[in-house]
Amino acid sequence: MSLACSRSLFFMAFIAGALALGVSYYLEYSVGLHPCGLCLLQRICLALLTGISLMASVHGPGRFGTFMYWLLGLCCTLAGTVTALRQVLLQSGPVHQLSNCVPNLAELFATTPWMLVVQQMFEGTTECTYISWTLFDLSIPEWSLLFFVAMMILGVCQLLRLVWVACRRPLSGESSHRALVGD
Repeated sequence: MSLACSRSLFFMAFIAGALALGVSYYLEYSVGLHPCGLCLLQRICLALLTGISLMASVHGPGRFGTFMYWLLGLCCTLAGTVTALRQVLLQSGPVHQLSNCVPNLAELFATTPWMLVVQQMFEGTTECTYISWTLFDLSIPEWSLLFFVAMMILGVCQLLRLVWVACRRPLSGESSHRALVGD
């Protein structure tokens, strides 16, 4: 039963991720908000998490596979959380310390190693500090941070549950039922 429960949790994580991706694309193409580099990194982390959740819900793995899928999902959510937190910190800090120029990301990826591009994105630009849309007084990076933290809590809880079940499983040859004192 726990594996079926895990499979349905993966499907719900897929649905939540797909909805969040849909909202981000709606805000970009219908509302006209242009994502900065950190927003694109968050979207990549979200797409990876959504893809992993879809694969896990379709695959329906055993205990070890479920553990690995939750671990991969946790890595994606951790990267997304760090990226969203960096953008929230940039939005709350002083703008005058950031660079004004925003190079084209396609040109940057073509001419620079990808780790340097990610490092430049994390340094931030003034484009990352603009708050152009809010809902309930929370900006898009703050909503993204809440989503990634919620998914991280889900992943950690599921990983701890799997470890707990594995530790309680009896060694081979032993009974899983405790013997009563009177037996």
